Amino acid sequence: MKERRIKKTVRESYAKIAKGERSCCGPSVSSCGCATINETISKQIGYSDTDLRSVPEGANLGLGCGNPVALASLKEGETVLDLGSGAGFDCFLAANKVGAKGKVIGVDMTAEMIDKARENARKGEYENVEFRLGEIENLPVADSTVDVVISNCVINLSTNKPQVFREAFRVLKPNGRLMISDIILLKELPDAVKKNVEAYVDCLSGAIKKDEYLRIIRAAGFRKIKIHEETRFPIELMANDSTAKAIIQNLKIPEDKIKETAETAVSIKISAIKPKK
Repeated sequence: MKERRIKKTVRESYAKIAKGERSCCGPSVSSCGCATINETISKQIGYSDTDLRSVPEGANLGLGCGNPVALASLKEGETVLDLGSGAGFDCFLAANKVGAKGKVIGVDMTAEMIDKARENARKGEYENVEFRLGEIENLPVADSTVDVVISNCVINLSTNKPQVFREAFRVLKPNGRLMISDIILLKELPDAVKKNVEAYVDCLSGAIKKDEYLRIIRAAGFRKIKIHEETRFPIELMANDSTAKAIIQNLKIPEDKIKETAETAVSIKISAIKPKK
């Protein structure tokens, strides 16, 4: 029951983001101001000015925690799958790298996000990008058809992370690459945050400890698992989020606990390989 409620909350929240009813900037910020904040956030987590200029307007919603495309070392002609593709930001960056001979598939469980991403693809005239409605725990993608799986701050939202990585392993070709940015924990969150369903939307209570995260990837069958970067998730990114503000206010979390929570959450970039049998 709780898992269904969490998934419903996440889906509804991201539907509102897609429709412009909620954003990382909070409800009082204008769309122009929000776009500026989205760009600032994206630069802080690894995107360049060139990246930001090369995608359709409205594709960057400032929702990531890293730049998995920069990590992926994509090659021309490859097929890339983005788990939790949102409005298509990373998909479009990947499409520019794999070229006309390559293909990018974005999967998202929110219909409104899929609609927004498809509209962005039309605006940008991306013929090598396709968006599919589906859940990352049950990917609408055939076995062994993908060269690279990327994901940006999405897997932490899943209530069944082992299944997500099993699915990623299934769709990858032998020697296929997993390249993800995500939020992990260095220690357990305060119970007040951990038990809060809304905190899932802000990549907080859904996150798990680093050792467990790596164990799950290994158990799915991946090898050559490597941590490329591990950085503290900036508290200002959390503070800009309207839902995070609501959690802080509703739960009456003291300032020292807010700082403790922020220092617990870490942005991490991980790569792994699906070995040949």
